[in-house]
Order: sequence, then C-alpha cells, then structure tokens
Amino acid sequence: MAKGRKAVRRKPKANPTGVLVSRAEGYGFVATAEGEYFVPHSAMAGAFDGDLVELAPISRKGASKGDGRAGARAGATGEGAGLPAARVLRVIDRAHDTVVGRYEVAEPFGVVVPADPRIPYDVFTLRSDYPEVPDGALVRVRIAQFPTRKSAATGHIEEVIADAADEVRVGVDLIVARHKLETVFSDGALAEAAAAVLDAEGALVAGYRDLTERFVFTIDPADAKDFDDALSLDYLEDERLWRLGVHIADVSHYVPWNSSVDLDARRRATSVYLADRVIPMLPPALSDELCSLKPGEVRRSMTADLYLNDAGEFVRADFYPALIRSDARLAYNEADAILLDYKEAVAAGGDLAWRLVQCSRLAGLREAARTRAGGIDFATTEAKVALDGEGRPVDIVLRRKTDATRLVEEAMILANEAVAGCLETRGFPCLFRVHEPPAADALGSLIPVFQEFPWFTRPMEARLVAGDARTIQEILAASADRSEGELVSSLLLRAMKRAVYRPDNLGHYGLASEAYCHFTSPIRRYPDLVVHRMLRAALTRRPEKFDQEMAALPWIAEHSSDMERVADTAARQSQELKMAEYLSAFTGQAFSGVVSGVASYGLYVRLDCTAEGILPVRALGEEYFAFDPVRYTLTGEESGRAFRLGQRVPVVLKSVDVPTAALEFALAGSR
Repeated sequence: MAKGRKAVRRKPKANPTGVLVSRAEGYGFVATAEGEYFVPHSAMAGAFDGDLVELAPISRKGASKGDGRAGARAGATGEGAGLPAARVLRVIDRAHDTVVGRYEVAEPFGVVVPADPRIPYDVFTLRSDYPEVPDGALVRVRIAQFPTRKSAATGHIEEVIADAADEVRVGVDLIVARHKLETVFSDGALAEAAAAVLDAEGALVAGYRDLTERFVFTIDPADAKDFDDALSLDYLEDERLWRLGVHIADVSHYVPWNSSVDLDARRRATSVYLADRVIPMLPPALSDELCSLKPGEVRRSMTADLYLNDAGEFVRADFYPALIRSDARLAYNEADAILLDYKEAVAAGGDLAWRLVQCSRLAGLREAARTRAGGIDFATTEAKVALDGEGRPVDIVLRRKTDATRLVEEAMILANEAVAGCLETRGFPCLFRVHEPPAADALGSLIPVFQEFPWFTRPMEARLVAGDARTIQEILAASADRSEGELVSSLLLRAMKRAVYRPDNLGHYGLASEAYCHFTSPIRRYPDLVVHRMLRAALTRRPEKFDQEMAALPWIAEHSSDMERVADTAARQSQELKMAEYLSAFTGQAFSGVVSGVASYGLYVRLDCTAEGILPVRALGEEYFAFDPVRYTLTGEESGRAFRLGQRVPVVLKSVDVPTAALEFALAGSR
C-alpha cells in the first residue's frame, strides 16, 4: 500500500429488490426502488411469480459499454424493450408454499405439473408415498424444496381436489384451490343447521312483533337464492311520515356465538360468488332455506323501521325482532319494468307498484342528499358472464346502476347508517365499516394525467390532493360524458383506500357517513352477523359469553377484511376466466378498446365488455417507444406517435390463453 494512503472499507452496494411478476413465456419483470428490470428466462433461478427477490443487473447482448439503452434497443421489439436486464440472485420471501396442478405418474415419481403457467417448475413426489392418487388428478402439493439451478422442486401432496380434471369446471376449481376457500362444512355445523326450526309461536312469546300482515317484498338478482333483505313502505297519515321497513334475516337467532355453525362462518367470513357457483358462508339449510326471506314463507327478521318525511329527510328509527312474510319476489329487471311503466302499473292497482314508485322517489332524494354531503358515486360497469346449463359461457352481460338497484342500495345504506348511529349513541360495541380519505400522494399522481384533459383546471389541483370530496364530484361530472369518463372514474376509484372493518368508528369517506356498519346481509357476511348480535344485546340484554365476542372484535375485523379481499379476488378471477373462455371464439376479430394502463412493455386495453388484455410494445411498430411513468404514455421516438390513458384504439384479438385469462391484442390494420 502506498505511503500515507489510508485503507477505506467500502460499504457493500445494495442490490435492487422487488416482487417478481412472471409471464407464461418464462421471463418476468421486477419493479424496484431503482426502477423496473427485465428478468430473462435463463436468469429466473427458481423464482416463482409473486416472490420477493434480490436482483443483480446484467448487460444485454449488444449493449455498448456505458450505454444501458443500447441493449434495450437491441431488443426493442420485445416485451422487455427499454428496460435494464437483471438476474435473480436469491429469493427473499416466497409467495407460494403450495402449488395446485395435475398429477402425472412417471415411476418412481408422481410429478405435479403446475396449473399456473407462470410457475414453470414441476414438483416431484415419490409415487410410493401416494399410490392411491390417480394419474391426471388435480392436487395441491406442499413444496419441501424449491428448485435451484442444480435441483428440481420436491414436495408432499396435501389434498386431492378432483380425481380427474372436469374440462368445464377445472378453471374455477383451480381458483378455489389457489385461494384455499373452504367448500365443505363441518359435521357439527351441518347437524346444527339441519336441526334448526322456525318456531313462530316461540318467537312471539319471546317478544317478536307480528308483521305478517304488512306488505313486504324482495328485490334481488334473478339467480339469487339467499334473500337476506326485504322492504316495506307505508305512509302514516297522522304523522305525515313514510315508514320504510328494512327487514333483514334474523341469522343471529340460529347462529349463536361459538356454535359449530358460527365457527365455520367465522373462518369463511363471507360467501364467495364465483362465475359458476356460490360458496356460502352458512350451510344451505340456513342460507337458502330457513333464513332466506322466501315469498309466502313466515320468517324471523331483525327489522329497522326508518321514518322519513316527504322530502326524504331521515327523522328517526325503530329496531326490533319480528315475524314477516314476503308477499312478492322481484328480480331487478322486473322492478325496473314496473318503474318504467309506473303510471300504467299504478293504474292497474295492487299493493306493489305504488310502493316501488315511492321507494324509488325517496331513494333519489336520499342519493341527492348524500351527494350534497360529499358522498362520491363512481359510475362503474359490472360484467357477468352468462353460462349455459353445463357451465359454458354464452354471453357477457353488463350491469349498470338502475332505478331498481338504486332503490335497494339507498334503503340499505340508510339502514346501515341508522344501526351504526344507534350503537354509537348508546356507547355499545360495533364492527364499523370504515373508509378513510385517500392519501394525498395517490391523488397527486393523477394530476399529470388529468392535465391532459381541457376540463381539468389549475384550481382543482390543490383541492384534489387535499381529498376534497366535492372536487372529486366535480371531476367525475366534468368527465362523465366524454370518452375519458370511464377512465377518470376508474383512476379515482383506484386512488381510494379500501373500506375495512374496525371496532372503532372512523367514518365512511365515500358515503359521507359519520358512522357506518354492515347490517343488511348476515346470510353472506360475518360482520353483519356480529352487528345483529350487538344490536340485539343493546335492545334487550347482553347474552352469556358476550364479553368473549367483544374481546374478539379486533381479530374478527381484521380477518373479515382479509377474507373479503380474497373473496373479491377469487370472484373477479372466475369472471375473467369465463370471459376469456367466451372470447376465445372471437380470436382474429376487431374490437374498439380504451387504453386502461400503460407500462414500459406495452398497453393494457379494455374492451367495452370490460375484458382487459395486453397490447405489447412490439405490436406498436419497429421504432423505440419511450415510457413516461408520470403521464402514463408511450411515445415513438421517430414518429412522435403517443399512446396514453383513456385513448380509444382499434385492436384485433390476437390470442387468448384461457387458463390464465390472458388476452393479447394487435393494432387493427397493422401487419
């Protein structure tokens, strides 16, 4: 060492880390604090989709020294164009401890081939350990050793999901297995459900009010079986008030705390509505039968009588258990038909039509009042795939808000607010539905996008970042009738925080409610069942073991919020799967779509039927396209042609991978 020169201990340079997003072709992408990296197939080092990985940047073939983009240009037509390349050094945290796949006999092994093509590693088991598992079965395998550069993955079979793959059901079966959704009730829960009885006389003796003479009706989707809410409406001449009755299935009577049914329901936390089936929270003997408010059947209910004046203003509420009998069961389209031709329907007489008309009028007044208070209504379109008798898709049906859906929604919102307010005023425990204001940075990131539109003014910027609800309303209204309207609504919706359950009340930002809870769906949501128990205890007396349930509220809130996310994801994935299956028959056809997302590797395009797919950057042309992550644009360096969020683009459906519900588009008219 030269004289006078001090030895310096260098601090090791930290490698970039991030979550790996794999493609079915075998390569992947990792977004890190240092930027996004492309990981070629040969550099995955046994990492699975979703793993948290540490990367080591590598140079691409053809890159000149000191010019990272030269390598990107060499592959400019590839999906990773414009990104630096990296290899996986190590997996920091695994996203998967189990894998679902097809079991193939290959003596002396049983090989599990993952159903998810983004996991390109077979898992080996010893055939002698599982001789009873048939070839071709759908199984879940727990990984004992993850793959390395020198060894294969090994594991142990945990469950045989199906003896053989049913071509029609297997896709949704995989979604159920991947999310570990419970599909079988315990023997104790089934026995308790089977033994449950109505006992109308016992209910009246116990203090239930007899409302069987009140005209009650239900409005639900046409294919619904679990009717957990019903409505009634009467005008009280002496008080000059409308009495809106919201009658909810009295599930808490049949499901006491810590019973077998309760323990099963608590774990599930919610029913899961998949494209081709429903996985109920409660055994069908309760969910579809004894608790369901079927027409013509006497049922126990927890009733909220909500009193409103003719201007739709809430005056007071009364809560009590009751016996009801539904007089009419309407599907949403039937209710809408009556409201559309209301003059003729009312003239024809009967108890139903005028009640529907007045419920709809009051709902409109309630919605307007909520908007004035700062409530935000996002115009969303829900797509549901229609299936034939065998479970094959035959159409994609779009659902938008109608007078009938608004009628039910506003009644349920008011009931939920009233119950939460009642428990809050009494200082009684409750599971609140909490929706916090959006984060300033989430809203601020939208400003560069919105600046592209002429209706977005500078004064809106600061108010938007501050989360001012009326500014968000103004933005939604200004964009509603424009081509970018649905995109703006979608971006703002994504910027919102997710509503969650909590034992403490923090209000509901989106509804502009000071206190809100879920009370109206105890057949399919566990928090609603908890709220029913709390309300009953507040009205009468605290039952035995009530303190146990109070102590469990924080855990129940967190678990229910988590399971709601799982259920929503599984439901969405099942619809996307069936949508892809339906669209596979339209490969090669042209569509008009909207750019719903922009990334360095291409554009996400959303069709009018809500199906979304990738338009890879290689399909945009031979030139290099630069990605602007602030304005979400891809711009050709030579032509200056730009693609941006909300832009209409003509596309051709190039390919559909049904198992992963992946659609790939090409620009219409391109070679």
